Amino acid sequence: MLISHETPVSLLPYSWGYNDYDYCLVHLLPDNEKYKDFYYKSIAYGRKVLLDNSIFELGTAFDPDQFAHWVKDLKPFEYVIPDVLEDAEGTCKSMDNFLSKYSNLPGRKIGVVQGKTYQDIVDCYDFVAPRVDKVAISFDYSYYLEHWSTTEIRVPGFVAQQQENKWLKYALGRVKLLCDLYNDDVLDIEKPHHLLGASVPWEFLLYAQNDLSEYIETIDTSNPIVAGILGKKYEPTHGLSEKWSVKLVDFMDAELTDQQIQDSFWNIAQFKKFCK
Repeated sequence: MLISHETPVSLLPYSWGYNDYDYCLVHLLPDNEKYKDFYYKSIAYGRKVLLDNSIFELGTAFDPDQFAHWVKDLKPFEYVIPDVLEDAEGTCKSMDNFLSKYSNLPGRKIGVVQGKTYQDIVDCYDFVAPRVDKVAISFDYSYYLEHWSTTEIRVPGFVAQQQENKWLKYALGRVKLLCDLYNDDVLDIEKPHHLLGASVPWEFLLYAQNDLSEYIETIDTSNPIVAGILGKKYEPTHGLSEKWSVKLVDFMDAELTDQQIQDSFWNIAQFKKFCK
């Protein structure tokens, strides 16, 4: 599982040392010259860049026509086709429209699966998977909270949290969803998958310990760096048992203190251990 952590501009020069590939948020390219220059440099140096449609940061995907412009200009290794949060039908329509208009963009196509129910997710997966090179699954579907109880599994380091930790439900929910998709013969085992974001880092220990890891090619999450900026250090056993509403993009141009940088690097190292 290849890992990329979204990174503030001040740390981008160091990110080649800890990121397996570079994760670029498209909405920052038009107005942030330092950010843009870094990713064009990455491409020039032969680094693999994944261009994201910024739906997590914006609430809705970046304008499709402008997104296509940046795909053509940057020429990333792969890019995330504009989707619609938790809307299976809207996501399928968005993909259909985008691919009809932009069928020959450079790079591999990533399609995000969306939906509110398991059947929504299955239907969306069945539509998306044949049309793309990689399938992406998000960390925060509301489906996870409604259909998964933390009482069903013992998790080291979470004893004190008891049963209603929603972040743990998100993590376990995605694991269960992937298991269900695999067991129901929905998961395309010939196709690589991408995990969008993370709630708690402990989730990735589960993939590393079962057969699902062979179908997961890439992961992106700013979790270790956001936690470090907020002064939270990962516990070696499980990382952290909580998450915050702030996003990495809120700190994109921040000048970090030495302590924030040290805590971020510590967290990144711990995260890698969970994934290995």
